[in-house]
Amino acid sequence: MALGERGGWDKSESRYCGVETDFNDDMPHLLSFNLSSGGFDFVVASLMDPNYRPSLMEKDIGGGSHVLPFAGSDLVLSPSQWSSHVVGKISSWIDLDSEDEILRTDSETTLKQEISWASHLSLQACLLPSPKGASCANYARCVNQILQSLNNMQLWLRIPLVKNDDDTTDFIPSVSTVTYAQILSWRIFSIHVYSRVRGDSWELWNSFRLLCEHHSQLSVALDVLSSLPSANSLGRWLGEPVRAAIIHTDSFLTNARGYPCLSRRHQKLITGFLNHSIQVVISGKLNHGVPSVSLDSALDHTGTNVESSQRHSLRPYLDYIAYLYQRMDPLPEQERFELSYRDFLQSPLQGHNPLFHIISDEFCTIEFSNYYLSFQPLMDNLEAQTYETFEKDSVKYIQYQRAIGNALVDRVPDEEASSLTTVLMVVGAGRGPLVRASLQAAEETGRKLKIYAVEKNPNAVVTLHSLVRLEGWEKTVTIVSCDMRCWDAPEKADILVSELLGSFGDNELSPECLDGAQRFLKQDGISIPSSYTSFIQPVTASKLHNDVIPCLCAQVSPLEAISFSSKCALALQVKSHKDVVHFETAYVVKVHSVARLAPCEPVFTFTHPNFSTKKSNQRYKKLRFEIPSDTGSAMVHGFAGYFDAMLYKDVHLGIEPSTATPNMFSCCASSSVCFVESYFDTGLQIPAWFAIFFPLRTPVCIRPGSPLEVHFWRCCGSTKVWYEWCVASPNPSPVHNSNGRSYWVGL
Repeated sequence: MALGERGGWDKSESRYCGVETDFNDDMPHLLSFNLSSGGFDFVVASLMDPNYRPSLMEKDIGGGSHVLPFAGSDLVLSPSQWSSHVVGKISSWIDLDSEDEILRTDSETTLKQEISWASHLSLQACLLPSPKGASCANYARCVNQILQSLNNMQLWLRIPLVKNDDDTTDFIPSVSTVTYAQILSWRIFSIHVYSRVRGDSWELWNSFRLLCEHHSQLSVALDVLSSLPSANSLGRWLGEPVRAAIIHTDSFLTNARGYPCLSRRHQKLITGFLNHSIQVVISGKLNHGVPSVSLDSALDHTGTNVESSQRHSLRPYLDYIAYLYQRMDPLPEQERFELSYRDFLQSPLQGHNPLFHIISDEFCTIEFSNYYLSFQPLMDNLEAQTYETFEKDSVKYIQYQRAIGNALVDRVPDEEASSLTTVLMVVGAGRGPLVRASLQAAEETGRKLKIYAVEKNPNAVVTLHSLVRLEGWEKTVTIVSCDMRCWDAPEKADILVSELLGSFGDNELSPECLDGAQRFLKQDGISIPSSYTSFIQPVTASKLHNDVIPCLCAQVSPLEAISFSSKCALALQVKSHKDVVHFETAYVVKVHSVARLAPCEPVFTFTHPNFSTKKSNQRYKKLRFEIPSDTGSAMVHGFAGYFDAMLYKDVHLGIEPSTATPNMFSCCASSSVCFVESYFDTGLQIPAWFAIFFPLRTPVCIRPGSPLEVHFWRCCGSTKVWYEWCVASPNPSPVHNSNGRSYWVGL
């Protein structure tokens, strides 16, 4: 039973808890006992008799054929049982980097045999034992060979959560019933693990995955021990492909009633893992003297009646994990709506690349609803459903209304409110949400308005005319069907209002558009927004980096979706562009499974109006990020980008994490539109921006005390605007997107 279903809790996503078991050749009984009596969702079970050694087997039978001692035939369980409830555990004795040639050879043979058997059983994952020492080259080589021909099965590499230096935080008990024997047990268990992994276990994982070429089917299963590293050190794992957290029973405390519990730091860690869809596995023996009382008085978080005599010895640990999960705050409706967009790369439309033309000309906006499309603001006309999605972002328009109201009050004194009319121009009026916000602001402040609604999309202009007639705005609103850069205004404006901001602030050509429009703004006129700044921060984002290629393979036209061979051909074409186009494209994404390694730093700032005669929208910025020393080493897969805009004076709008507008930061990058029609009638407030992600072609490993130096450029040509970026230290990277060869926005 999923953790989210326990106790009748209505959770938007279920979490699962498994149990690590010893070898048992009676798999049906093993599964029945742990799932039915124990209440666990799956077992991590050994597939091979631990006493098996290929060299001994061959010696005993004289080189003849033999039956491998697997845990039963594939027929003892149904295919769905193998696939849904069993994670294979590779023999823990294997040591592929041993100096002993026989052990090394036996280990390699056994590893391949067990993985082959697991693949035959259609298991979803196998747990690989932790490397026995700091050197793991041969182990990684063998695993990489297996990965090259593996089906969809995941390989979980077991890594102890260790960073045994000054930042390691010991397990400090907060429960009065902790005994000296328990403390001694925790110490012995930790020392046993520390003796195998010295230093930072992240380094061990990083070496292994580098040797395996960042393969997307290689993941991590973290052994959670009694001592935990610092919060910064733990945080970097959120950006790694962690699939499971294995909690040993030795890591639990005992509460006043005699039941297992975890320290506050462990609780926070486990709930964080659960929030990131990381499965929990209980490992070990019963180490707590659970009282022999009826279940009515026992700590049972599931509400399930099970006789004490039938109760699984590890059930109290499962109940506690379920208890932690059920204590988590339920996701708000907005978060539940956004679940399917977490960590989904959403690629912008391109103006010149033939591959992207194939994808975008007949794009299937219903079937591939997990993708947002960034549009070319000066080259494309939006569709009605796109406008409708934008208009559902109530927070944005509330902020605009506040800003316009404040500007009107500053512009027109109270004594002149009834006689003075303010000229306000909405450039890029769309279907009229800013026109409506402006009129509501005027009504609230008691000011008189004359509005020009300028819109280049002829289809949206039809809607604007209908809206004006419906609302009776004919005497107040004048509709102009024209590109703002080409319009000759009959009079100067007091206030110029626009909503051209992108996820990175200026990435939808707001500077270029407003430069062209400000010629009809009075010298003392007000621009809303008045300024905006882009921000970046380095992130560990293994999933995003691995998904750069697959995300584009999924984007096919309806005709291509019908043809499997065409889809394969497209995938090959995508792969051939891997080194340049896809890793030099900025993606819109709701970042979730990422580790933010340093605070955001400002990049480019634009201010409006800008009447300078020497103005240029080209920008260059060198940034330096200091990673906290207690983080340890970390991998930078790219940069998350945000923006913060000052609409007018103290009214701001943005998604930069430290100053994000409420209900805005969990949202989508500009012009990134959800095309799922069923959501249009939900009544949800649809936010307008997610973050933007600038990937690195080759991830950069940063060491403690080594600053990260990054360079960003905003380049302008006669027909396009584009970004370039690179890392200068600790290891220089190529300049990405040189001359806008892969990603640009057309003028």
